[in-house]
Amino acid sequence: MPTLHIEHTITDFPLWKAAFDRFAEFRRRSGVLRHRIRRPVDDPGYFVIDLECATTAEAEAFLGFLRTRVWPSTENAPALVGTPRTRILASVEDQETSGAV
Repeated sequence: MPTLHIEHTITDFPLWKAAFDRFAEFRRRSGVLRHRIRRPVDDPGYFVIDLECATTAEAEAFLGFLRTRVWPSTENAPALVGTPRTRILASVEDQETSGAV
């Protein structure tokens, strides 16, 4: 399952998250099946977002939308600092570990 991987710095997480949430329905209609938001434990202003899509074409199209319609707009992307780093990743292995060590 392809993943659109995004990394960027923000200045205000609640403000950014509210804007992110406004696009939930658009993400769903664009083929985003699941998202994950994470940040480094030592950098509370840096975020990593993974958007899982069914196809690479959907991931590429959504990235194009972000680059042209969301990130250039301070209304659509409040608190964003600089240009996000992106990659579309392909799964090689996905295994859940269970049990005690």
